[in-house]
Amino acid sequence: MNTAELLAPINTFLHATTPGAWVEEATKPENFSMLVLDHLICELKASQSAMFLIRKYAVDKESGDALLAWLQPFEQYVYKREGDWRDLPSKNKLSKSVIPRSDSKYGQDLIDKMVLLIKEELHHFYQVLEMMDHFDIEYRSITPSRYAKGLLRHVKTHEPDALVDKLICGAYIEARSCERFAKLAPHVDAKLGEFYISLLRSEARHYQDYLSLATDIAGKDISERIAYFGEVEAELITTNDSDFKFHSGLPA
Repeated sequence: MNTAELLAPINTFLHATTPGAWVEEATKPENFSMLVLDHLICELKASQSAMFLIRKYAVDKESGDALLAWLQPFEQYVYKREGDWRDLPSKNKLSKSVIPRSDSKYGQDLIDKMVLLIKEELHHFYQVLEMMDHFDIEYRSITPSRYAKGLLRHVKTHEPDALVDKLICGAYIEARSCERFAKLAPHVDAKLGEFYISLLRSEARHYQDYLSLATDIAGKDISERIAYFGEVEAELITTNDSDFKFHSGLPA
């Protein structure tokens, strides 16, 4: 499957295309380090979000603790500046099997899809660190963009609708990431562009996994809810945003 074929369902799913003004802003030399740093944090946040879903909805405390231990070296590197980033690939594994709770009807499917997603996102996290090393970008703390919070504030408060909404949000975040990697690839350094293209297949699968989980768990037609979040996401992408980040809106 070529890039155009891979992106076709994503471009149909998204309600708006990334504005050309954002691509122009993203390729300015002064924004290069911010773009890469925010990508790094996005990979960690994606892992954390998927792990939260498993721990809250699918497993018991013992399995939840094993999941937290898996993520700990990556979080310690970012939040406490502990450890050598070159050692992280050896840490990207679960110490024990994760067993679904007996009362979770969808636990195994959620675990299977989200564990694979976490493993891939943590691998991408390490690959971004390799890029930072290559381009001599030093890690520093940055503030989060409005994007994820802007989506999640529309999540319903009662279950299972809350879980379904969170999964739909996950689908849009992954789809937008895929679309932006493809938009950026021709305009950045060749090494970074090749890296972005290499991410497209997994990002596209992640969006599909989130969407299929949302549909299966809902057990009913959720097309209106998907469309609703599509409009929310599109507004975040196409309206003025003074805080440039990987998922930011129209440069103000």
